[in-house]
Amino acid sequence: MKNVNFKVLLAIAVLAIAALACGFSASTANFQQAYMAADAAGTTSTTVYGPADVFYAIVDLANAPDSTEVRAVWTAINVVGEQPNTLIDQVSIQSSDAVLTFDLSNTNMLWPSGTYKVELYLNGNLETTLNFQVQ
Repeated sequence: MKNVNFKVLLAIAVLAIAALACGFSASTANFQQAYMAADAAGTTSTTVYGPADVFYAIVDLANAPDSTEVRAVWTAINVVGEQPNTLIDQVSIQSSDAVLTFDLSNTNMLWPSGTYKVELYLNGNLETTLNFQVQ
């Protein structure tokens, strides 16, 4: 009787482990680095922009499978003429390992002075926040 119970418990344990393995997906994707830049190539990092500048957020995505999603959410935190924490724009990119460039421009207008941020999400989870300002 003990031998039968042991075999049944063992079979249940094997099935449970197999079910978990099929439904479990762990990604090792991460940001090696993320920073604001004055240029699309990311050669000049900065946190201060002029009113006519384009904002660039550079993300070095590593250990990422092809369907990894990186999302940038741009917000005006404390900006002249805007309500605090005003959403400006957001964009998502699906990628594998790569250096990704997110940019935000203010066509036909100047950026108001103040503080801004871009929140960078990795597969839906907030990974980092980059703060910057316009002077």
